Amino acid sequence: MFYKASEPHGLPHNPFNGLIIPRPIGWISSMDKDSNVNLAPYSFFNGVSYFPPQVMFSSTGPHAQHDGPKDSIRNILETGEFVHNIATWPLREALNMSAISAPHGVDEFELAGLTPAPSVMGAPPRVKESPIQLECKLVKVVDLPATQENGSNTVIFGEVIGIHIDDAVLVDGMVDIRKVDPIARLGYRDYARITDVFSMDRPNWPL
Repeated sequence: MFYKASEPHGLPHNPFNGLIIPRPIGWISSMDKDSNVNLAPYSFFNGVSYFPPQVMFSSTGPHAQHDGPKDSIRNILETGEFVHNIATWPLREALNMSAISAPHGVDEFELAGLTPAPSVMGAPPRVKESPIQLECKLVKVVDLPATQENGSNTVIFGEVIGIHIDDAVLVDGMVDIRKVDPIARLGYRDYARITDVFSMDRPNWPL
């Protein structure tokens, strides 16, 4: 099939999220200027550079409880700091609980039964149970066009300034993805668990 993205697709559900797959999950912890903590997952997340290491995540739409931005965006704009915590298979239920649209001030760490661990470089806590956490400082905010009524598409770019890796997932000096056991976002309400890994050497020119 083919359809123009600006016109109705004729399917029961929007297929777009099911076409860009799998997507790493940005599990973002942040804190406002009054020390209220927030934890929320974002399925539009990725790394964007090596030197310096930088990541991005995108928040679509307003907060479900009010007309303003989602708490993660609000907090990061106030403080300029956030942490990405890798989402894993053992933490899938906690991740899903932290996706709830709770009022501002509700602590999703407590709601999801997670342990806040102090960061080294900034104020927002890390998810202690997550094997990898990236402490970040805000670099840039980009507001993309939005076609929905009252819609918004806000992209946060952050520089990674501190990296935490659980020694238990390191094998011969490298991160063993099988020990991390990460999950990724698919379309609709679906997720993927990374279980199969293969390697390929990149070809050199001339062949």
